Parts: sequence; C-alpha cells; structure tokens
Amino acid sequence: MALENKKCVPCEGGLDPLAKDDAINLLEKVPGWTISEDGVKIRRHFSFDDFVSALDFVNKLGALAESEGHHPDISFGWGYADIIYFTHAIGGLHENDFIMAAKTNELLRSV
Repeated sequence: MALENKKCVPCEGGLDPLAKDDAINLLEKVPGWTISEDGVKIRRHFSFDDFVSALDFVNKLGALAESEGHHPDISFGWGYADIIYFTHAIGGLHENDFIMAAKTNELLRSV
C-alpha cells in the first residue's frame, strides 16, 4: 500500500526507532525529503509565491497532522515552509513520519 494511503498508528514509546538503512529505504518513497545525518529526522523545504500561500499550506498541514495524530515541526514565513518529522516518543524515525511526509507531498498538490 502506498504510504499516503496508510493511517498513522499511535506511538507512545517503547519502540525502537527505524535503523538508518530502513529509513533511507522509506525515504525513496517520499520525493523531495532528506534525512538528517544522524538518521533521526526527515525534512523538506517548500517554496511558495507569497506569505498567504505558505500560510494556507501550513494551516492545511496542521489540520492533517491533527487528524492523523502525528505532528511536524513547522517553520514558515514569506514564501516558504520548512517541515521536519520525527517521532518524539522514540527519539527517532518511525513509519508514521514517512506516512506523513507522503501525505504532506499530496497536500502540496491541492494547495
């Protein structure tokens, strides 16, 4: 099943984060995203034509994150949004992060 069609599962900790090699394999399924050097986070920079477009994207992403129960770190301003995913409860990456990255990519197509 494609990542964007999956649903995030609750993660309260007690799990091991993905090994870097496993994370890199999932990264191939989410174009535009990069993995941190330590393999703990994924991130993507999005560019927009103006502040309102960036804000609209961030607001829609916030609603999506809330519905999935998996929230990114977001930094945005005039013409950009930087999104970072990692699973705080396990201190690293989980499949949920890649599901949300795929859903974020899909969301961009609707903005």
